[in-house]
Amino acid sequence: MSRRPAWPRAAAALAIAAPVRAAPAEDRVAEPDWALHVPATLGVGLVYFLADVPFDGPLSRDACRWCAPIAMDGAVRDALVWEHTGRARTASDVTGYLAAPLVAVGGVGLVAELDGRGANWLADGFIVAQSALIASVVNFGIKAASARERPFVHQLAPGEKARTEDPQDNNQSFASGHATLSMSLAVSAGTVAAMRGYAWAPALYGGGAALSVATGWLRVAADRHWSTDVLAGWILGAAVGYAVPSLVHRKGTPIAALVSPSRIGIAVRW
Repeated sequence: MSRRPAWPRAAAALAIAAPVRAAPAEDRVAEPDWALHVPATLGVGLVYFLADVPFDGPLSRDACRWCAPIAMDGAVRDALVWEHTGRARTASDVTGYLAAPLVAVGGVGLVAELDGRGANWLADGFIVAQSALIASVVNFGIKAASARERPFVHQLAPGEKARTEDPQDNNQSFASGHATLSMSLAVSAGTVAAMRGYAWAPALYGGGAALSVATGWLRVAADRHWSTDVLAGWILGAAVGYAVPSLVHRKGTPIAALVSPSRIGIAVRW
């Protein structure tokens, strides 16, 4: 009785053991309708940057609406505040206003390039920037409504509060704008990358969130915010950073269809 050759069995074993290349993940991002999204976003940005005039009164009240810290705030401030608060303030500006945008917008472009889809960078970066801007506008409205006294102002005698470096800024503590901005950038960048199916999406979440945590800690160390201001900023930033990509720019959502009318044939082109 003849024996069967061994090579078919060996080839079958090698085929089973060989690594299988994963299929590309589904891209769930609805590309921005530039004719609609760019003017709308620029309009929101213009309102935000000019809002210091119409909202000057609510934000620079002589008396705070929310003045006394809760017990946790006082304890955390005493534990974290630096002797040289100016250094912490400068560091928080660097991490919140420089490093966080660079990591988010640059990072989403880098992970796209690593996946061989670098052409997505413009759309991805736009969605991240749009999310951060919307979060900042919402934060601005909360500041106007709450008029919470900053911790360093709270320590001053009543007669000294009007003589601070920037009295109009005395009652803008809640919620932390630095925490809101940095967390919205981190979460929106990670969410966009996950919706695209980029392999390095978790790194954007982790790196951006760590940077935002450092920024929030520095804001408390600088005596510019109470701990609850920072926590609220993180929550707000994360919520908006997730909601804008997921609801406005995800394929198949009703909002994505509503704000992208060109896909149903009624948009006005440039």
